[in-house]
Order: sequence, then structure tokens, then C-alpha cells
Amino acid sequence: MSPLWRHETGPADGPVVVLLHGTMDRSAGLLRLSRRLDEVNRVVRYDRRGYGRSSPHDGPFAMADQVGDLLDLIGGRRAVLFGHSYGGDVALAAAAHHPDVVAGVVVYEPPLSWLDWWPSSTAGSRALAGDGDAADAAERFMRSLIGDERWQRLPPGTRAARRREGRAMVGELADLRRQAPWRGPDVGVPVVAMVGERGAAHHRAGVGHLVGVIPASTSIVVAGAKHFGPNTHPDDVAPVVQAMVDSVSRRRGAPGS
Repeated sequence: MSPLWRHETGPADGPVVVLLHGTMDRSAGLLRLSRRLDEVNRVVRYDRRGYGRSSPHDGPFAMADQVGDLLDLIGGRRAVLFGHSYGGDVALAAAAHHPDVVAGVVVYEPPLSWLDWWPSSTAGSRALAGDGDAADAAERFMRSLIGDERWQRLPPGTRAARRREGRAMVGELADLRRQAPWRGPDVGVPVVAMVGERGAAHHRAGVGHLVGVIPASTSIVVAGAKHFGPNTHPDDVAPVVQAMVDSVSRRRGAPGS
């Protein structure tokens, strides 16, 4: 099993903020957000198991293993978590089961694919609907996100690397479909759920559901943004994360202490 790639920036004694990327992404997708937070915070980015510089990885890729990785990276420090897409579910699962180290959570359009009403037309659902080949599933997912023409323009080595990430993708998305990774009443820390103004209808509904079941939660709409808002609109997302850090610092002491 390969170790997970990680990188920390910002003052060593600053509040700890951990950024969690989504399915078929990597920590680089959150670099613009990191740069807007690491002047005063200790920002932790990492490639989740099976992706980017943490690939290849032997798995397993279930939520419990994702949360275990996160706890290892935090190393007992209290932290504010930001999770994009699937990374948001990892953050909420960690908050539900380990409130001693999670001070607050900000999520951006986390999938709720274990719910009966979650549509079968999403990129993740279409990727899992094929013949069972993980590499082909990864390619279907990427084509859904970036389009066939852009996929074909990627260098052959990049396409091959993304196809190798299919095992991680299939493992984590299939596990997410099978069982809920968190229950609303179990998430006792403050949560802000963000959604892009131009996001898909099921993500808007998902954020509405999330706010309805998690007690201390609110929602924010990012004007003009789609699903990749943390990358395209970091100037809108970063202040929300910083506000969470400031809020929990006032109430219980700075994350990281």
C-alpha cells in the first residue's frame, strides 16, 4: 500500500484547516482555495487513497478507511474540515464519529447517493452502470465531467493515469450507494453547506436535505458557480471557510490547539 501524499502550508501554530477533494480529483484541485487560507491557517491538503500522488493504492476504499486516513493526517489536532463533493461526505462522517477532533465543517455539494431519490443520471451513477471494468468506469466519469473532446485532447499518459484511478472511484462510490456514511443527528458540530447557483438540481436538493437533517447547519449559494466552485470561485468559498475557523475559535479555542 502506498502512503498518502500530503502537504501542509501556513504558520505551524495556526488553526488547522483540512481540504478534502472529491471523486476522480486530487488535492491540486483545491490549491487555489488553499492559497487563500494559508496566510493565517495551517492548511493540510492531501491526495486521497487511489488518486494523484497517492495512486496506486491497494484499498479498501470504504468510508471508514477514508475517515481513518483523515484522522491520521490530523494527528489529534482539532481541525476545521472543508470537503468538496465526495470529500464533503468524508468530512461529515468524520464529524459524526469523531467530534473530539472536528471543530466545524464546510461542504460544497456533497453527493447523497444512498438516498432513494438521488438520480441515476449523475456522472457517478452512469460510471457505475457499465460492464464492471473499473478503468472504463473512470473514463465514463471523466467524459461526463469534461466532455469527449477535452478527454481526447488529454495526453495519453494522463488518460492512462485517470483510468488507473477507476478502482478507487468504483470502490468509494459503490460504498456510498450502499450505506449512509453519516446521520444528521450525529453531526453535532457547526456545518455550512455550499451550493453553486448554476449547480445541478439534485445538488441543490441535496444541500436542502442536508440542512434539514443536521441540527447546526446553514446553507450558502455561490453566485455563478457550478459543481467545481471551490476551484473556479475560491474568492467566494475561502471567506466561508475562514468564517467557520473564526467562529469555532471564539467558542472553543483555535482549531489545532
